[in-house]
Amino acid sequence: MKAVVAIPVTVKCRIGIDEQDPEAALAVFADAVEQSGADALIVHARKAWLKGLSPKENREVPPLDHDRVYRLKTAHPRLTIVLNGGVGTIDQALAHLDRVDGVMMGRAAYQQPWRLLAVDPIVFGDEAPFASPRAAAAALISYIERELAEGVRPHAITRHLHGLFQGVPGARAFRRRLAEAGASPQAGAALLREALARVEDGQSGRTARGSVAGRTRQPAAARREG
Repeated sequence: MKAVVAIPVTVKCRIGIDEQDPEAALAVFADAVEQSGADALIVHARKAWLKGLSPKENREVPPLDHDRVYRLKTAHPRLTIVLNGGVGTIDQALAHLDRVDGVMMGRAAYQQPWRLLAVDPIVFGDEAPFASPRAAAAALISYIERELAEGVRPHAITRHLHGLFQGVPGARAFRRRLAEAGASPQAGAALLREALARVEDGQSGRTARGSVAGRTRQPAAARREG
């Protein structure tokens, strides 16, 4: 893959499968990944139990072992190691970044995307790209208009916004409006404006340190070298 593409090639894995010993299995796998020239190894710090657990249970039941990922980074100092699994706040991410090159957040970022506004100022030292969740959502309107012109149904986009105002007065009405209008092929970008109008003014501008984020290697390296 590295020989035929110009984009980074990364690999994502668990620390082991079923009865495998995570120490031995992950070590062998990481050696192969590094020798292949992959740009990064992203490790979900749980085992995957293919026998006996459903996909949903595999996201929660196997215990987390972040220390195993730390040891992997120590053993592979030149390989970019990104930790995934059980990271739901910026403070947690910062703690992990003292031990690995990056942090990947999944469910927390998807379920409460408004928290991502705190990532740039806290993790990267940059200004947030938007002043509030409402401003971030409003910026999507022009994107929705372009996608509608290409035949994309609005629901394919707006269904990912349902957690944007979780815990904010008017959030339920916001979600309901998106669901009602987004399912209609005739719905336009105005549906997002209508949904945003249902969120109470002054309640949609919050950000929080206890937030969720994606993280790349560059700022982590800068923290270490600075």
